[in-house]
Amino acid sequence: MASGALDLIDKTIAELEANLGLLPGGSLPATENNPKADKDKGGGAANNKKAPKKKKKQEKQPPAAPKNQPANHDQPEICKLQFKVGQISKVWVHPDADKLYCEEIECGEDQPRKIASGLRMHYSESDMLGHRLLVVANLKPKNLVGFKSFGMVLCASTTNEDGTEKVEFIEPPEGAELGETITFEGLPTPEPLTPAQVEKKKVFAACMAGLKTTEDGVAAWNGHAFITSAGPCKSKTIKGGVMR
Repeated sequence: MASGALDLIDKTIAELEANLGLLPGGSLPATENNPKADKDKGGGAANNKKAPKKKKKQEKQPPAAPKNQPANHDQPEICKLQFKVGQISKVWVHPDADKLYCEEIECGEDQPRKIASGLRMHYSESDMLGHRLLVVANLKPKNLVGFKSFGMVLCASTTNEDGTEKVEFIEPPEGAELGETITFEGLPTPEPLTPAQVEKKKVFAACMAGLKTTEDGVAAWNGHAFITSAGPCKSKTIKGGVMR
């Protein structure tokens, strides 16, 4: 009786092995419910390896700036320059130059422009701080006694009776916003060149002869007034003076 029962069990096991495709006496294939089978096959070391780390996605680079439009060389010379309304937010004495101030000037940009100006003979630090003025914004940066200057401030000057020089800022009207670009009365809308183009073509030098204040103190180029949305830009007291 016991022998018959064992034969029946052996027969059932043999049928199961045949259905599962196993060799007689073989182990069950590895499944999620049978992880031990991997170790029985000697694959434990391989299967215990850590999964490779996923590479971090690289941050997308900002889109490339659009290519500049072809330079308009047919416009008046002054329209090739860019003058912006600015305000001095920080000023200090250049440590290595007797005549220079170093300034940070807010021009409606992401960060203040750093500019060096030879104005120590004409303005105190307290007079400089907070002053509203015009910045020539598309000049090539220059190293001025170790300080990199990104532009220049526009001033009017004249000679006093005693032979000394008087210098004043060209100032925008109160209503003009920081960063506003100057236009010129009677001239087309400026299309400023790049700093490299301004340098190569010596644009600022070509404009210098025509830069003067009028008899009313208004900043002008060949008689064309410097204009903002709030009105013309002026020197406080210098009339008929050269502008630099």
